[in-house]
Amino acid sequence: MQSTYRSPWLSDDLEAFTDSVRRFIRQRLVPHEDRWRAQHQGDRSAWLEVGEMGMILPDVPSEYGGADGSPAHTAVVLQELQYAGVTGVGVSLSHIVGHYILDSGTAEQKQHWLPKIASGEVICSIAMTEPGTGSDLQSIRTRAVRKGEHYVINGSKTFISNGQLSDLVLLVARTDTEAKGSKGVSLILVDTRTEGFRRGKCLDKMGLPAQDTSEMFFDDCVVPADCVLGGVEGQGFYQLMQQLPFERAACAIQCMADMERALDLTLEYTKERKAFGKSIFEFQNTRFTLADVKATVTASRTFCDLIIQRWVDGTLDSPLASMGKFWLSERQAEVLDKCLQFFGGYGYMNEYPIARMYADARVARIYGGSNEIQRELVARSL
Repeated sequence: MQSTYRSPWLSDDLEAFTDSVRRFIRQRLVPHEDRWRAQHQGDRSAWLEVGEMGMILPDVPSEYGGADGSPAHTAVVLQELQYAGVTGVGVSLSHIVGHYILDSGTAEQKQHWLPKIASGEVICSIAMTEPGTGSDLQSIRTRAVRKGEHYVINGSKTFISNGQLSDLVLLVARTDTEAKGSKGVSLILVDTRTEGFRRGKCLDKMGLPAQDTSEMFFDDCVVPADCVLGGVEGQGFYQLMQQLPFERAACAIQCMADMERALDLTLEYTKERKAFGKSIFEFQNTRFTLADVKATVTASRTFCDLIIQRWVDGTLDSPLASMGKFWLSERQAEVLDKCLQFFGGYGYMNEYPIARMYADARVARIYGGSNEIQRELVARSL
């Protein structure tokens, strides 16, 4: 964004990291985005390149393949990918799964999975949502029944990002069929090469076509007992509550970067596009509307920076992350709608980034827990 404002968490070292990430994205990822959108998934080779750049688990200790960075490094990666319009490499899912393993996994799970996730060799997905549950994770029906030294999993999941490419699925399943509500829920690490695991087709979405989103099926899928995250049954809901604020923070960061990109694209377009002998920007309506957009984007950036700083400090809590997720995703929708209008008919054409951004952004108010659920979570803290 054209501004003298500098985020307070952005140190000189992070500025240098930002520059290197930005150059890499522009040179190695952006040229492939159109093809990824057409084929409905990114390339595995791109994941390996991103991993080599240290962009998948930048804030994980180097002993597990990470880069010894902080959550600020993750924030840089998320916002640079979003600002560049790269959606075909969904690193945020691998980052989230990586932190589930780092924070809750056994020593063996950390050593086995984290280096492969960091390198891009292993692509991750999270299987929470079921056809009949949506955001109500307490009502999941997927079952993992213990039989000796194994679990037999049966159930189905839907709307799973990275579903076609993922090598590792963090599965939310019920391991205690007698327990009610959140009790008896466990997280299970499922290798997608396991017999009984099956992917559905790549789902046809209104936006984000480069991101492979799928159904998943578990038909008598047998996994070793040591695949339960942390090695103890019944901890799943607690583990989810620990990590979901960071997933929602990631969503907020991406919404913020999208707003900044929309404003920059619109300023450039309105200053070049002519109507009635002058640029569109010279009309008072344009300038006043974009002044409102600039104010919204600036206020949103300061809110987002608060979230990032709390994440860095280790003080990010669920209410703040939920507020950021619902408030910034809704400001994103407002900003994109206002900006698209200035492109006229071209704003409705997918060859223009603003049209793609508009369609892609709609899901931000749904995934990661719908905005209605986020408001309920915030309300409980009042």
